[in-house]
Amino acid sequence: MYKLIADSGSTKTDWVLLRDKTVVKTVNTIGFNPYFQTKDQISLEIVNNLKPHILEFQNSITELHYYGAGCSTFDNCTMLENVLTLNLNIRKIFVQHDLLAAARALCKKNEGIACILGTGSNSCLYNGKTILENVPSVGYMWGDHGSGAQIGKTLVAYYFDGKLDRNLKHEFELDGYDREEILNNVYKKNMPSKYLASLSKFVSKHINHPQIVEIVSVCFDSFFKMQINQYTNSKKFKVNVVGSIGFIYKDILTEVANQNGYEIGLIIKSPIEGLIGFHSSK
Repeated sequence: MYKLIADSGSTKTDWVLLRDKTVVKTVNTIGFNPYFQTKDQISLEIVNNLKPHILEFQNSITELHYYGAGCSTFDNCTMLENVLTLNLNIRKIFVQHDLLAAARALCKKNEGIACILGTGSNSCLYNGKTILENVPSVGYMWGDHGSGAQIGKTLVAYYFDGKLDRNLKHEFELDGYDREEILNNVYKKNMPSKYLASLSKFVSKHINHPQIVEIVSVCFDSFFKMQINQYTNSKKFKVNVVGSIGFIYKDILTEVANQNGYEIGLIIKSPIEGLIGFHSSK
């Protein structure tokens, strides 16, 4: 019999089909977030880009463990569970928050602080079994401190406010960014947080520029001050991080963590390998 594991952020979903401890198949689709996508949108992606890859195994899949962005409420989890049941017809489906995936992948059975720094951001205090404390994520408009979306939003603010270095501004516009292009993507198109996070490509290309370092550092500093500082006895724990933003800018993240009195533990790009180990051992 087979198990299907899914780790879904706002940008992409990693699907892994397991038989005992063996990875049989891996599939990638777009990310799902029930705050931003409808049942029909999610169903369409599953039918077109997941089912064809697992069709030959479908009758033998007994469990689906789905960890997803936005799965922090009963209604959102129920919505995802219904969509997955309808389209995949798997008997046992467990829908849980992507934060639990991060905690299991990063801390395994040990206590610690587990963080997601990708398109969005989140964090928790984990005791090795369950999440004890969580500073609620409120999305890119009011939160997502340290995320790709916040870094992109801060870069755009520097650009609009005329604070961006002249040479950086020139390079930014050469890459195709201008006022109308940015406003159109943020206010008229779907998933503005994903668009803002995509500006990290420009940021990473110019990461040696002092002003870019400043932008990333300011965002990471807000993450520690607004998120991590709120956990009980937070400075006694290592801060572990999963996600592309934490991974790409790990040197800056480590420096900012130290400035705030924290020690960085494990930094990984994706939780899927840790989840494979977790579910293989059960």
